[in-house]
Amino acid sequence: MGNALRDQLLKTGLVNEKQVKKAQKEKLRESRQVQGKTTAVDASKAERDAALLAKAERDRELNRERHEAQERKARTAQVRQLVEAHRLPREAGEIRFNFVDGGKVKSLYVCDATRSRLARGRLAIIRLEGQYELVEADVAEKIAGRDASAVVLLNPQGSTAETGNPDDPYAAYAIPDDLTW
Repeated sequence: MGNALRDQLLKTGLVNEKQVKKAQKEKLRESRQVQGKTTAVDASKAERDAALLAKAERDRELNRERHEAQERKARTAQVRQLVEAHRLPREAGEIRFNFVDGGKVKSLYVCDATRSRLARGRLAIIRLEGQYELVEADVAEKIAGRDASAVVLLNPQGSTAETGNPDDPYAAYAIPDDLTW
């Protein structure tokens, strides 16, 4: 109650001093309860907002992971399609061609023409679902653009003897035709 109204009510005798003090105490108690409730409401609202932000961040992360998985799956399908469309028929040869895959030496038996094309960088070896396939170098470069781990062997085209590297100390020596690695 305002002081002027309280004084007027006391003078007229409608209320006594005890009733005025009781009203003031209740008013003070109500204001404290309202303040406590508002801080509790503010705290719970802040917790809800933080939970919503965290959930939105988790959802964004999950969506990003799903999107990356879909992209990987699409790239794998593109690699498979390129290999299946452009793989060369594997001829049963007598020459063992060794190459490194994942730190281990693997080998394929190829004919002499295929071995020389592999060595010169005109053919490449691609790993697809645990199998090794031979493809042309330009197809291998397309595959490497989509999934570099699928390309097992792609030698640079041309050797040092063909390019005539002036820094090569062994450039004057001819490589025997019957030399195989």
